[in-house]
Amino acid sequence: MIRIKICGITNWTDARYAVEAGAHVLGFNFYAKSPRYIDPDEARRIVGRLPRRIQTAGVFVNMTAKDILKLARAVDLSLLQLHGDESPATVRELAQSYAVIKAFQVGPRFRPASLDRYGDAELFLLDGFSRARRGGTGKTFNWAMARGARRYGPIIVGGGLTPENVGAAIRAARPFAVDVCGGVEERPGRKDRLRMQELVQAVADASREME
Repeated sequence: MIRIKICGITNWTDARYAVEAGAHVLGFNFYAKSPRYIDPDEARRIVGRLPRRIQTAGVFVNMTAKDILKLARAVDLSLLQLHGDESPATVRELAQSYAVIKAFQVGPRFRPASLDRYGDAELFLLDGFSRARRGGTGKTFNWAMARGARRYGPIIVGGGLTPENVGAAIRAARPFAVDVCGGVEERPGRKDRLRMQELVQAVADASREME
């Protein structure tokens, strides 16, 4: 089954419901300007209660490698997700300690070959384009473009995914994983339990179609 990352977790109740629904990875946003920002201490309390099988990703935007590593260790994260203008050298430095997800907004100027500079990243997240936001854009993109990016590494598709369209995204992109945030929310920072269940079911249905 294609792996499911539910991002923008801000509280224990949503984390528990996401795990019960079938998510594999939970994302915590440490970008202060995000409406889904979570205090590292609160994130640490949530992570400490999760089943060991659940991976945790921290979302960072243009923080120094030193500060990212300090926070990641304090929270006990599994993955580092970089949504800013981080350099290949920063990715290389962080990858010595953690698996790194490098995110790219897929806008008019995006070219899959740009991923090649970030070969130390373990995964690539392709997100919808927004001038105003870093992650959680709510914008979709041409999912077929992700197929061309797979030659550079495993691809996560994000950006505007919902229980209603995630199957189409999977069929078009054939990704390693999907990343969903606003599409399973009641409002920014508060998840909808039923929507998360519907999302997981839709991903399972699309995964079976690809077998």
